[in-house]
Amino acid sequence: MVWKQRTHLPGSRRCGSPSGPAHRPMIVAAATFGGTLRLIIVTMLIITLMLPGNVRAMTIHEEEELSAEFMTMAREALTLVDDFVITDYVTRIGEKIVRVVPTQPFAYRFFVVKDHTFNAFAGPGAKIFIHTGLLAAMTSEADLAGILGHEISHVVCRHISDSIERQKKIGMATLAGIAAGLLLGAAGGSAALGNAASVGSMAAGQSLALSYSRDDEMQADQLGLDLLTKAGYSPAGLLEMLKKIRSQQWFGPKQIPTYLLTHPAVDDRIAYIGSWIETHPKLPAPVVSTDFTIAHTRLMALYESEEIARKALDEARSSDARSVWPLYGKSLLAMRTGKNEEAAILMRQALERQAFDPVMLTGMGRVYFSSGNYNEALSILDSAVSLAPDDSEAKFYLGRTQMALGKYREAAETLQIVFRRYPEHLDTLYNLGKTYGALEKEADAAYYLGVYYKLKADYRNAVFQLQRALDLGVDPLRQEQIERLLKESKKRIHLLSREAERRQRNLSSPQPLPKQPLLMR
Repeated sequence: MVWKQRTHLPGSRRCGSPSGPAHRPMIVAAATFGGTLRLIIVTMLIITLMLPGNVRAMTIHEEEELSAEFMTMAREALTLVDDFVITDYVTRIGEKIVRVVPTQPFAYRFFVVKDHTFNAFAGPGAKIFIHTGLLAAMTSEADLAGILGHEISHVVCRHISDSIERQKKIGMATLAGIAAGLLLGAAGGSAALGNAASVGSMAAGQSLALSYSRDDEMQADQLGLDLLTKAGYSPAGLLEMLKKIRSQQWFGPKQIPTYLLTHPAVDDRIAYIGSWIETHPKLPAPVVSTDFTIAHTRLMALYESEEIARKALDEARSSDARSVWPLYGKSLLAMRTGKNEEAAILMRQALERQAFDPVMLTGMGRVYFSSGNYNEALSILDSAVSLAPDDSEAKFYLGRTQMALGKYREAAETLQIVFRRYPEHLDTLYNLGKTYGALEKEADAAYYLGVYYKLKADYRNAVFQLQRALDLGVDPLRQEQIERLLKESKKRIHLLSREAERRQRNLSSPQPLPKQPLLMR
């Protein structure tokens, strides 16, 4: 059975909304930011223009194809956090919510974007993204569940495919005009240039975007509140996060929190959710989660600025002197900034308080590895893996340590375990390539390096390594994958080259100056 555009929940007219179907044009179809907004719009426009006859709703298969293209462009534009602990945690909470959703046509995936802004968004094909800036502002698992539940609800309601269907009514010339202008910006050209080419076309749909997006937000909140409570979370976390986002100070359009630009009607949403909570007294109790504390501590220590991280970790230690996690975080921060001796002292202090904790042992092993003490690292990481066989970070650093000690066969076996669970983890792919190179298994080395460069959007190196893997000879199953990746990489090289040439031609052409400046009123 092929799913069409809408998914109706039992007993509801449309995603739990009493008002029936509502559409949101693609200009605000995904909660996103600056360049990524252009990226999503361009992708959707291209797919829309390619739909046969341009008169029918997007099928699940078409959205899956769109999703694959979207992810390629997202990897070019975004910095994704490749942290086992953080991404695993976010994924577990997201999947806990997805389990209470009726059967879905997509496999949900969750990504963390390294970006200090407050934002989260749903891409096509059930790809959910959340920014490190928004994660850093959270104080509980309920906060994270609230944001993820809302974005999952956008996916369940098929708001992205709805927005594409809605845009078909604007007209092909308008769509083409938007696409032409946005392509210039999405490819990395001048924002002013891209906006100038598309602003006239956008004007036709902008008012529609604002009026209908409020309905989508209400639908997502109505469904999201139901999903959260069924998953065991109080909606108070979502309410708290919306208040935090609204409370940010800004002094111009560029400083408005991105989440407010792409998730409108925040005051109405706060009022609605607050009222809903008041009328539902029997809500799940607050969740106290050590896993949240660990993930949040790592986020601050490894991905926030040093100044912000140090302040946050000092405050956490002052508020709870008995907690071991501020010590753990300060050790990771010291290691990140090259202070390995300080990192070792802090991690030992943490271990003294929480001996035989696999997280602490892995942290100690990582500190030893970072400082070049490979034998100590090997011993302690072996212990961590024996205590927590499913700990991918411990296995990854054990593999790295085995490489450093010249134990390449053991390293290949260890890293293969990590790869089977995380086939897109960049550092695992890269180190597998290097390991097989040291073992003189050149075809395997070229394969893993080729996949690594493809995911990093380094398409020329990807083509070189993938073609080398084919020339050296691989098994038939892998050959099919390599040929597909090779084709995709060559296509991206061609498209990016064309856009670079187009930008160069536009930059070299004289642009007429406006007769008078455009003033903000």
